[in-house]
Amino acid sequence: MRVAVVLFNLGGPASLEAVEPFLFNLFNDAAIIRVPQPFRWLLAKLISKRRTPQAREIYAKMGGSSPILGQTYNQAAELRTALAGSGFTCETFVAMRYTAPRASDIAEQVRRFRPNKIVLLPLYPQYSTTTSRSSLREWTRLARALKIEAPASTVCCYPTNAGFITAQAELIKETLAQLPPNVRFRLLLSAHGLPERVVAGGDPYQAQVEQTAKALVTALERPDLDWRVTYQSRVGPLKWIGPATDDEIKRAGSEGLAVVIAPIAFVSEHSETLVELDMEYAHLAAESGVQHYLRAPTVGTHPAFIKGLAKLVREALPAAGTRPDGGIRMCPGRCGECALERKAA
Repeated sequence: MRVAVVLFNLGGPASLEAVEPFLFNLFNDAAIIRVPQPFRWLLAKLISKRRTPQAREIYAKMGGSSPILGQTYNQAAELRTALAGSGFTCETFVAMRYTAPRASDIAEQVRRFRPNKIVLLPLYPQYSTTTSRSSLREWTRLARALKIEAPASTVCCYPTNAGFITAQAELIKETLAQLPPNVRFRLLLSAHGLPERVVAGGDPYQAQVEQTAKALVTALERPDLDWRVTYQSRVGPLKWIGPATDDEIKRAGSEGLAVVIAPIAFVSEHSETLVELDMEYAHLAAESGVQHYLRAPTVGTHPAFIKGLAKLVREALPAAGTRPDGGIRMCPGRCGECALERKAA
């Protein structure tokens, strides 16, 4: 049997010249700007034009490009190795939502591979209409246009996947070990935010972020741990879910606490970790009187995380349609946009 595993991620500009097209593609996505065309196109042009100068400054701090593509290729390669010897021929493919390689290019590569089965694997542990569903819907449309006939299984979410949680917990423990002895600290489990109205509309992302946080705290085995979930990367005039990561850093400083921050919704490093967390929030922490500010890495190619992804792929192979980790619905009943309640693609 020939199996194609398609890994989906956001993407990022490969050069400073690519920043504006990246932003335009982002804001021209109906999952991000929820207005009809041609108004969405016009808004995307306006917003991307206005935000490009600041965004270029951010990517300049990372050497002029995003590292997310290379890291995602590394994850795909490690996953392919982990699946070797599973009794089938496997090839992994990387599809970015807003930058090359786009799903339109990868769908053609998958068609030429002639798989007997396709597993669609978003690199977003927590499902959201703005991330996973957006990528999966695009893929389904393209696969239908190219007449890719191989049946596909979709892993919609894995917020408490054992491999993901083990990898993140180990990285947090290693970061905590860098604190001086007897320093009082607070652990901030930071995730990318969403506008409140998206969550109020039934998006399960926030509920699944909280599931991840609780599983992580259990895995850390520290009953006295001072921790809380926070949300970063607010943009625009809408009210976003909270508490905000920057506000909680200030609060920790006012309480004389050190801060250890762990990104729990990102599986690779990019501008929100390397610039926002490592530079901007580190500066904010110093200004707020936080004497010790540490950040845990993303899971990347941690062996436990890759092992967890491989398990998700193996379990998805005999299944049909969409399934979360373990095959059981993970979204609370209030989440009407759950991938099992509404088609993910």
